[in-house]
Amino acid sequence: MQWPLEGLLVVDFSQFLAGPYASLRLQDMGARVIKVENPDGGDLCRRHYLSETRIGTDSTLFHAINRGKESVTLDLKSPAGLANALKLVTKADVVIQNFRPNVIERLGLGYDTVRKVNPKVVFGSVTGYGADGDWADKPGQDLLAQARSGIMWLSGNATAGPVPIGLPLADISTGANLTTAILGALLRQARTGQGAHVETSLLESLTDMQFELLTTYLNNGGDLPQRLDHGSAHRYLGAPYGVFETQDGHLALAMTRLDILADALELPEIAAIDTAPNASFTHRKKIHNLIAGRLRTQDAAWLETHLGGHDIWCAKVLTWDDMFTSGSFQALDMLQAIDTQDAKSAQFVKAPFRMDGVRPDLNRTGPTLNEHNASIREEFDLGD
Repeated sequence: MQWPLEGLLVVDFSQFLAGPYASLRLQDMGARVIKVENPDGGDLCRRHYLSETRIGTDSTLFHAINRGKESVTLDLKSPAGLANALKLVTKADVVIQNFRPNVIERLGLGYDTVRKVNPKVVFGSVTGYGADGDWADKPGQDLLAQARSGIMWLSGNATAGPVPIGLPLADISTGANLTTAILGALLRQARTGQGAHVETSLLESLTDMQFELLTTYLNNGGDLPQRLDHGSAHRYLGAPYGVFETQDGHLALAMTRLDILADALELPEIAAIDTAPNASFTHRKKIHNLIAGRLRTQDAAWLETHLGGHDIWCAKVLTWDDMFTSGSFQALDMLQAIDTQDAKSAQFVKAPFRMDGVRPDLNRTGPTLNEHNASIREEFDLGD
């Protein structure tokens, strides 16, 4: 398989998740990624994780986001470290960094400096909240970005208060946005030879994640979306959209005509309500409660089959293990075992795309700190 980015060099100064996620996706498309780390312990992600599960001496999180990359340590605050970093970026097709605003410039590795030695470079920068404004110098951390973006008011039920998304949504979406922009800049680079400075932030990405709801809010006179008392899901979609308790689990119901649902569930009360204008919105809470009362005594798997037979979109809410054992997930072949440095085997999640029917294969875990020091120094003629 000839992957589209084979032969491209990515020099990645970033750590934690957003920047490393972007370089991971570029690597999955064939690019070579050299991860430049601090000699004093390297990427903080190596040890920053709640789970005590480790691969070698580093967290599973580090390996998940840095699998297959190379590692070299450079002290960017020293003249020698800076000189070596400049040698690397001179040869790079892509440079990625996620320091706080102005830090990369103070280190002597900002875009204006790098493009003087490498005019074609695509330089990707991630911040928490942009380079200007009241929040520019605040920590760009996922939970804090969620808190400042308003997104915490979209999950959970009405009485729950603000609910954070239970995964690093800001980091991953920012990394994905950075990847998209870098790929566009690389295409222009190939056509014109012109480099680019690609910038994004956690706040921009979380704003974009909410664009559908924000567009409604900005054009409806400031009418905030209301969460339901239970089973709440999308804020601006009417009944029956939500998650309902059954006698043996939960069932998710998506958009469907209320008259069809009323017939399938034998709930004439819903059919009567459906005669009112915009009933799914104006009577959302009442309809939701009627559905909840009926489904609470039913079997989730039976409901999925029964309602599906009426062309009603629904799904039993599964656990991870349920998903893993499903035929559809197994057919996707998204898990792979990789031998680790300590002669053990660890399971990893593959890239979420296929090209010409082929998914990128995984060949190694994340690097140990400074693992490729000797080979990189020799190849790029780096000093001590």
